[in-house]
Amino acid sequence: MITPVLLSGGFGTRLWPASRKAFPKQFVSLLGEETLFQASALRLSGAGYGSPLVLTNADFRFVVTEQLQKVGIDPGAILIEPEARNTAPAVLAAALWLQRSNPESFMLIAPSDHAIPDPDAFRAAVETGLPAATEGKIVTFGIIPDRVETGYGYLELAQQPSGTSAPIDLVRFVEKPSYQGAEEMIASGTYLWNSGIFLASVATMVDAFRQHAPALVNQVGAALADARTDLGFLRLDPKAWSTAEDISIDYAVMEKSDNLAVVPLAAGWSDLGSWDAVLRASSVDPDGVALNGNATAIECSDTLLRSEDERLEVVGIGLKNIVAIATSDAVLIADLARSQDVKLAVSALKVKGARQAEASPRDHRPWGWYETVARSGRFQVKRIVVNAGGVLSLQSHHHRSEHWIVVEGTARVTIEDEVKLVTENQSVYIPLGSKHRLENPGKLPMTLIEVQTGPYLGEDDIVRYEDVYARV
Repeated sequence: MITPVLLSGGFGTRLWPASRKAFPKQFVSLLGEETLFQASALRLSGAGYGSPLVLTNADFRFVVTEQLQKVGIDPGAILIEPEARNTAPAVLAAALWLQRSNPESFMLIAPSDHAIPDPDAFRAAVETGLPAATEGKIVTFGIIPDRVETGYGYLELAQQPSGTSAPIDLVRFVEKPSYQGAEEMIASGTYLWNSGIFLASVATMVDAFRQHAPALVNQVGAALADARTDLGFLRLDPKAWSTAEDISIDYAVMEKSDNLAVVPLAAGWSDLGSWDAVLRASSVDPDGVALNGNATAIECSDTLLRSEDERLEVVGIGLKNIVAIATSDAVLIADLARSQDVKLAVSALKVKGARQAEASPRDHRPWGWYETVARSGRFQVKRIVVNAGGVLSLQSHHHRSEHWIVVEGTARVTIEDEVKLVTENQSVYIPLGSKHRLENPGKLPMTLIEVQTGPYLGEDDIVRYEDVYARV
């Protein structure tokens, strides 16, 4: 049995403004209806695969469960990283957890923000690598290059691929090269792109860490030993976790190991590390134009136009080599050749204190999400969507009163000692200081419009008394 290990704790900014720290690219639908995280989970499912083991952080734990449920996948375990410590501690935590829960299994470690449009070819490659993993090898998957690329690391093979996809011994890892270096490596025929995907038995992976990163084994082992369960999640101990070195699995283990094999993979892989990569992975018209959402291109070429908001129309006229991305609160326009520099925009926005640098237009919560529709000095209007069965905390506010108007579904509303159902086109008023709660007792999402009035409308004006998501 292969246990997928999905790494989902990253805070991606290279695809800003669609991807932000508050809601990074793995949870965004970039190449179709499914998010990258959902597509990754589906790709690593079916016969021979167990329930996925997910590594993420506390902010995304409910997003993970919600997105898996929507595609019919039941997670095996979700480990919560107290803080980002790179991939080596995350992979080791998964390996140590599997060692005590399913020691005979294999682990397939994969980032959850990559695109692989041919899942059948990927699963076939995993099958090809399984015998080598059974013999104690760590198998990685090298992407057969289709262009000169300086944004990826490379794998040097002991020999040229024969076309059979049989595992080949790895000579070394190569850092991101210069353009000339990449040209020379590709011309040699013995270099593949490093996908960062690994297959190994649990015992092999733990042994590799013990040999090459013994201190990390003690630190992560302590974080796992002192972990605590929380609403079905396993929170690694923050104190022990903070002592673990911030290091990638390549540096900590893989570059030091002599038992690696590479399976060549031609499945259209992309790490979607920039908007030009998204354009290459998208369906384009004869002029090389890709559109998403409410977008229109007139006499454009080699251009990506995206509207991430149903209320916004993006129109391009005479554009060439341009990326234009519009969300409800930000617009990015860049030369396609500079799309790797989007991080500069995020840094500039941080300096000026713009919330768009990291905050998402939609604030996701365990019970659903909300977005601000309008705001002024003494009022704010929000659209609030509560998932089926979702329950907001019992709370009160010191500085604001609220009006709720239900526009879809039925809400169960608690105000002090009164509990009542509020259906579509009905409204309710919550006075300043009143204890109140909102629930969705139905089987479909419920939507309401909230009008807040008062001298202070910040999200920190919440006093929680009870919360089913343990946020009190």
